[in-house]
Amino acid sequence: MSKIYGYIRVSSNDQNAERQIQEFMQLGIARENIVIEKITGKTFKRKKYNQLLKILKSGDTLYIQSITRLGRDYDGILEQWNKLTKEKR
Repeated sequence: MSKIYGYIRVSSNDQNAERQIQEFMQLGIARENIVIEKITGKTFKRKKYNQLLKILKSGDTLYIQSITRLGRDYDGILEQWNKLTKEKR
């Protein structure tokens, strides 16, 4: 059975993830399937994101509010997009 996940990344403690949480919950994503990480978008050395990648299975859906929430580095974003769309399908 496929699952639906949401990934939220905020880059500083003063940024609030609550708006993104509410948006994902309105889409029907269970709160326990929303992963929140407070870390810079310059690196993909992210503990929670990488744990999420490990549990994603073919057929699962991952919501990210904006491409900028995935990362700030264009080449890194493309690499992650490839992982998500080619390796996990």
